[in-house]
Amino acid sequence: MLYNGNMKAIQVSVDDELLARLDADDEVRRDGRSAVLRRAADQYLRQRRSRAIASAYELAYGRKPGLGGEFAGWEGEGSWPEQ
Repeated sequence: MLYNGNMKAIQVSVDDELLARLDADDEVRRDGRSAVLRRAADQYLRQRRSRAIASAYELAYGRKPGLGGEFAGWEGEGSWPEQ
């Protein structure tokens, strides 16, 4: 994600030790703090969304084995076409 005019500057507080570790990183030196923190925030939000989707599937489908009462007996009837 490259910088563009639609980005907003924000203030983030970090302790001295974390800032020193961040500034010592090769990727931060190459791309800058903002770019690395943008990527980290994007990755964090993607992982949260992925976990939320997995949780929703587990909630919807994980509790009951099979396809449910209305489809009882049909579980073994489906097949994939031969290739």
